[in-house]
Amino acid sequence: MVQLVGSLRKELADSISTCKILVVGAGGIGCELLKNLVLTGFKNIEVIDLDTIDVSNLNRQFLFQKKHVGKSKAQVAKESALQFCPSANITAYHDSIMNPDYNVEFFRKFMLVMNALDNRAARNHVNRMCLAADIPLIESGTAGYLGQVTVIKKGMTECYECQPKPAQKTFPGCTIRNTPSEPIHCIVWAKYLFNQLFGEEDADQEVSPDTADPEAAFLNSLFWFLWGYFLITAARATASDKDGDIKRVSTKEWARSTGYDPVKLFNKLFKDDIMYLLTMDKLWKKRKAPTPLDWHQLENTHDTCLKDQQVLDVWGYCQLFQHSVETLRSQLQEKGEGAELVWDKDDPPAMDFVTAAANLRMHIFSMSMKSRFDVKSMAGNIIPAIATTNAVIAGLIVLEGLKILSGELESCRTIFLNKCPNLRKKLLVPCVLDPPSANCYVCASKPEVTVKLNVHKTMVLTLQDKIVKERFGMVAPDVQIEDGKGTILISSEEGETEANNSKFLSDFGIRNGSRLQADDFLQDYTLLINVLHVEDLERDVEFEVVGEAPDKAPPPQTNQEEVNSITNGNKDSAQPSTSSKGSPHIQVKFLLFFCNYIYMYFDTSSYKRLSSASDVEPQADRSVLNKLVVVEGFSCSGLDDTSKFPGKKTAKPTC
Repeated sequence: MVQLVGSLRKELADSISTCKILVVGAGGIGCELLKNLVLTGFKNIEVIDLDTIDVSNLNRQFLFQKKHVGKSKAQVAKESALQFCPSANITAYHDSIMNPDYNVEFFRKFMLVMNALDNRAARNHVNRMCLAADIPLIESGTAGYLGQVTVIKKGMTECYECQPKPAQKTFPGCTIRNTPSEPIHCIVWAKYLFNQLFGEEDADQEVSPDTADPEAAFLNSLFWFLWGYFLITAARATASDKDGDIKRVSTKEWARSTGYDPVKLFNKLFKDDIMYLLTMDKLWKKRKAPTPLDWHQLENTHDTCLKDQQVLDVWGYCQLFQHSVETLRSQLQEKGEGAELVWDKDDPPAMDFVTAAANLRMHIFSMSMKSRFDVKSMAGNIIPAIATTNAVIAGLIVLEGLKILSGELESCRTIFLNKCPNLRKKLLVPCVLDPPSANCYVCASKPEVTVKLNVHKTMVLTLQDKIVKERFGMVAPDVQIEDGKGTILISSEEGETEANNSKFLSDFGIRNGSRLQADDFLQDYTLLINVLHVEDLERDVEFEVVGEAPDKAPPPQTNQEEVNSITNGNKDSAQPSTSSKGSPHIQVKFLLFFCNYIYMYFDTSSYKRLSSASDVEPQADRSVLNKLVVVEGFSCSGLDDTSKFPGKKTAKPTC
C-alpha cells in the first residue's frame, strides 16, 4: 500500500515524497490522516498535539492502544504511523500550536498544513498563521455522521473566519473529564454528573479520573501514585466478592451508599478527584493546575438565593449544591426503588444542581463563574465521535492535498459529508470554494471592525481578555490608541501595562469615534478597532461587534422547534416545521414536485458540471437546494465541530 506513489505521475510522486507537511492534531481525524499520509507516500511529516491519550479515545483513534493511555498523542501517533512506513521522517511535538515557538517562520517551512483540530481558538490561530505565511491550509471537522473538508488559500478563498461561526456546542470527552479550559466544558461535565448520580448511567459520560489509568505511571514518585490511588479508592466505595477480588462500584452506587450525602459528594468530586488529577503531573506542565476545594474549609458568608442574573461566591454555590442534591434525593425517593431522573433545563432543582456543580468546577480550574442564566443558555449536549466519519474526512483531506501539490488549486472543493443521501443520492456533496469576504476582519487587505461599548463602564482588562483575545482571537496582543501620541493601552510584555487593567477606557481619553490599533506579532496580524460609544447596551451585554458581513438569510421558516441530540465531538440537530397552515406532508410533496419541475425544464446550461467528474453543486442553485435540504431534515451546511445541524442556518451557504 505504501507504493501508491507508483501509480501517480512522476511530478506528483516526487512532490509527495519531498514536500513537508504539518498535521495539527493527532486525535480522531489526525490518526486517520497520519496513516493515510504515510500510505500515500509522504515522507516528511510533522505532527503537533498538546493532549495525552485517554481511555475514551481508544474506540476510534486506532493508532493508540490501552498501554498508551496517559502518553502524548503526537508521540504515540508518530510511533504507530512509522510501523506502516518505517522510512518516513515524522517529527512529533507534544505542545500547543499556539505556543510562540511556532511562529510564521515555522509555518513557512511547510508546503501544506492540514488541520485535524477540535476547538475554534486553535483553528482561528492556525488560519491566521497560514494566511501570514501564505501557505495553503486544509481545514476539516466532523460531528457524528456529518463532516466537512475545505481548502483555504490567501487571496483566493474564504478564510476560516470569513463567516461568523455559531457558538461551539460539542467538545472532546477527555477535555471535559481532565482538562477543561472553557466554562462550557464544566457545564457539560455537570450534566454528565447529573446522569451519573440521578439519571441513566452511561460509561461514556464518566466524570471521575480512572484509578486504573496508566497515566499514573508517569507520576513523579511512588508516593504521589499511592496517595492518588488512596484518595480515589477511599472516596469511591469498593466491595469484595467471595474470592476476595476488589470490585469497582459505580458513582451512583457509591452515592446511594452514602445516602446522597451532599458533603461527601462535594469532597469526593471537588477535592479528592481534583487531588488525584494533580498527581497526573504531565497534564499540568503547560497548563495551570486546578485547585481543590474542601467543604470544611469554606466559610458561610452569603445567601443561597439564586437569581438568574446573579453570580454567587464559592460558598454560595456550595450551599446551592447541597440544597439541590437534597431536593433531587427526595425526588428519587418519591419515585421509588430503581427510579431515574431526567435532566431538564426547566426543572429548577436539576438546573440548580448543574449551575452549582459547573461553577464550582470553573472555580477549581481558574475560570470566571457564570450566572444561572448563562449556564442555562449554554447547557448543550455532546455528539458521539464516529470512527468511519473521521476516516472518510481524513481520506478527503489527502485527496484535496494531492490537488494542491499538482498545482490544481482551482479544482479544490469544499466537500460536505451528510448523514443521509441528498436528492441526487449522494452522501458527499462538493461545492466550489467561496472567494474571500471583503468584510472579513482577518483576511481583508485592511482588517477593521467597529465595537459598540460604554467607554465609562468597560475596563481595559475586558478589552484585553474578552474583546481582543476571546472575540478576535489574538494570542499576545499589543493595543495602542491612535491619538497622535501612540499611547500603549495593552502590552504583550508581562506586567508592563498591568496597572491599566482596572481602569476604564474613558480614563485614557477614549470616546466615541476613537480608534485602537491591535497587533499580534506572533500571528503577524493587525486589526483596527473603531470605538462606538453607547450609554446603554442590552442587559448583561458588555460589548457588541458591528459592521461585520451579515449572515446569509435562511429560508423562510415559522414555528420552528429545536430537537437536541446527544454527541461527543459536536452537537445539535433541529427539525424545522414547514408551516403553521395546511398539511406538512402535502407541502413537502408540492415543494419536491416543484423543484423537480425546475430541474427538468429550467435552462440546464448552468448544471452541466453536475455530470462531470468533480460533480460539484454550482453556487447559482444553492438557495433552491437549501430548501430541499431543510425539508428533508438534514443539511450540508458549512460545519466544523461547532456547527448547528440539521436544518439550522450556519455560517456557510447550504449546498
